Amino acid sequence: MKQFNITGMSCAACSARVEKAVSSVEGVSSCSVSLLTNSMGVEGNASEVAIIEAVEKAGYGAAIKGGSTAEASRADGLKDTETPKMKRRLIASLAFLIMLMYISMGHTMLGFPLPSFMEGNHVMTALTELILAAIVMVINQKFFINGFKGIIHRSPNMDTLVALGSGASFIYSTAVLFLMTAAQQKGDGGAVMRYAHGLYFESAAMILTLITVGKLLESVSKGRTTDAIKGLMKLAPKTAVIISDGRETEVPVEQVKKGDIFVIRPGASIPVDGIVVSGESAVNESALTGESIPVDKSEGSTVSAATVNQSGYLRCEATRVGEDTTLSQIIKMVSDAAATKAPIAKIADKVSGVFVPVVIGIALVTFIVWLIIGKTVGFSLARAISVLVISCPCALGLATPVAIMVGSGVGAKNGLLFKTAVSLEEAGKAQIAALDKTGTITRGEPDVTDIITAEGFTEQELLYIAYSLEKKSEHPLAGAVMRYGEKNEVQAAEVSEFRAVAGNGLTGIMEGSRVTGGNLGFIGKQAEIGDKIAEKAEELAEEGKTPLFFAKDGAMIGVIAVADVIKAESSEAVRELRNMGLRVVMLTGDNEKTANAIGKQAGVDEVIAGVLPDGKASVIRRLRKKGKVIMVGDGINDAPALTAADMGIAIGAGADVAIDAADVVLMKSSLSDVPAAVRLSRATLRNIHQNLFWAFIYNIIGIPLAAGVYSRIFGWEMNPMFGAAAMSLSSFFVVSNALRLNFFKVHDSSNDRKRKTVYQEADKEASGSVTLKIKGMMCGHCEARMKKALEELTFVDEAVASHENGTAEISLSGEMDEKAVKKAVTDAGYKYLGIK
Repeated sequence: MKQFNITGMSCAACSARVEKAVSSVEGVSSCSVSLLTNSMGVEGNASEVAIIEAVEKAGYGAAIKGGSTAEASRADGLKDTETPKMKRRLIASLAFLIMLMYISMGHTMLGFPLPSFMEGNHVMTALTELILAAIVMVINQKFFINGFKGIIHRSPNMDTLVALGSGASFIYSTAVLFLMTAAQQKGDGGAVMRYAHGLYFESAAMILTLITVGKLLESVSKGRTTDAIKGLMKLAPKTAVIISDGRETEVPVEQVKKGDIFVIRPGASIPVDGIVVSGESAVNESALTGESIPVDKSEGSTVSAATVNQSGYLRCEATRVGEDTTLSQIIKMVSDAAATKAPIAKIADKVSGVFVPVVIGIALVTFIVWLIIGKTVGFSLARAISVLVISCPCALGLATPVAIMVGSGVGAKNGLLFKTAVSLEEAGKAQIAALDKTGTITRGEPDVTDIITAEGFTEQELLYIAYSLEKKSEHPLAGAVMRYGEKNEVQAAEVSEFRAVAGNGLTGIMEGSRVTGGNLGFIGKQAEIGDKIAEKAEELAEEGKTPLFFAKDGAMIGVIAVADVIKAESSEAVRELRNMGLRVVMLTGDNEKTANAIGKQAGVDEVIAGVLPDGKASVIRRLRKKGKVIMVGDGINDAPALTAADMGIAIGAGADVAIDAADVVLMKSSLSDVPAAVRLSRATLRNIHQNLFWAFIYNIIGIPLAAGVYSRIFGWEMNPMFGAAAMSLSSFFVVSNALRLNFFKVHDSSNDRKRKTVYQEADKEASGSVTLKIKGMMCGHCEARMKKALEELTFVDEAVASHENGTAEISLSGEMDEKAVKKAVTDAGYKYLGIK
């Protein structure tokens, strides 16, 4: 994605105009403009020059985001340059506005004294008001420049409304001043007084000043929405201590290259990603993962930039520097999420695109209708100006992006990384959660769970023999016994004549005795297994555990059960997902018995066993026909399934956050972060709905009020100054509401609400299978094409095509529509010959 900084935008109508202009450039596949960060993301092969030209033709400015590092390039769009300027504008505006209000209202309403040259001279007073109002207008000339530029480019925006409202007030009042001057020359004092009451110079200046107040409040609030990214940027150390020619040298972090050896002293931040070469320490990784408990690091451990070394002295080798570090990838994800658009934002975009022209039209109609009714030009103009200044497309344009930005930031602080605005919105709409077993629900490595000794042997004797024997093995199950033995400080004896019998077990000579270990079939030939131990082993197998039998000189010693145990938080995470209305499905390649045992412990709704990695994608496609699916896996061997799902969540990614297949990356290996991600998504979407509701309601109520629709019914009328105040605060309220998300607790399940699911129960699925005769398939690619075409049919669960047999076997989940099947086959480029 190419990133650009955009200048000159003031409201949602502007961003919609820029987006439309760039989207029409040849070679642009997608374009997303963020009013919040004044940035634009463009996908496609269009040249940067063509994109910038399109933006400039639309009346705005564009520049490529620069910077040698990810942090620098992101900072381009986040640096607040507008707020200081706006503060100076506001202070200057207020200084002259106070003088203007003193003259126009302080004297008339409160009897404040005026300078002698104005006393009794209404024309001179009005002339002074004109000068002061003109000064305020010059100070706020940006509204007029941008506003009339929008008219010239046929893309009116919020500044256009402000410019028209303030300009109309000023021009009308200037015309009245000429009439006053003429009346005074004629000596018509009564006419002079009437004209004096029809001046709106203070409204012209007040409108601009109040809008500037609102813009300043909005700018400050918008700045707070990017605090999460700014905070991450500040975490990156500016220097690193590297070892060069045997000496420690402090250099700027930009100069660290892959392969350099750097050192981290206690209390220092780690400058780049690396691998520990020597030393031991505890590292605080809360900045990246949200986990407050320090992680122990030793030789071979990975460390990430911006984490803090708490105790020991570490020497590390740099593995990822600059834009490749974990921190840079996180910053990129959060800022890219803000630069993309959520589907719900399209509603506001469509409205914003036509909003300003419609408002100008309403203002003209208001002016004409009041004139026709018989009201004065001044009264009619005041109503029209009120309509112009109360209408606020900014609130509509900010409703979605501010919530997305804050939601993404909250997620980043808790180790939940949403790659796009779409992923942040869609995660909360999921109806089915498909969880990979190994490494997601379970720890991903086997552990010793049970130890059963035969009569006449102690647990220590069993562990001593098992540990000594398994220490020579490289089997994954042996690792579980070794870790358990090391944890219990078991000493190993020397084993000679060691031999591993593939698929069966191990054998060797230990202290003059023949020792063996392995499965039931293998040990059953070496020793007599008692009924008691056999029954217990069967029970363990029913629980999904693998019993390892051990014997010595033909005598049974005992059984050590090993299993890939579920994580401590898995059951609670599954319960939370189910409480939120999601159906939880576990996918695994294990046999059905083991899978059901794990599924029962975790509390899932459904277990699908015997699924190979390449078959998970087919299962996900089948589940998608029953509802929106999120697939949760490790992001590597589950990549096809993550891509096939409506939403792919990579769990336990650790330092590798740039997983292309996933839409959401969870920094910790905790399944509890999955319901947290769904919870945050729902809270963000709820906030967006609130923002859009108030933005729409504000205009629905405010515009008729400003137009004077309620004046005949309730006697309500709105002064243009109050309209400007209301407009200036609307955006501030929308942004402030979004900032409430900063206080959202992603792991608090007390307020979870169950949502209705459209999932069809498993017992309604199977409706048999049918074999189709198909002509024209020539190779494996043809099979894949045919499989994909058939599985897109709603009543097909799975399809297996064979070019050798000229057939395709389909599993049905409902009544088969043969016409649809024939069309799918034909559209794929093959000939349908009927049912076999």
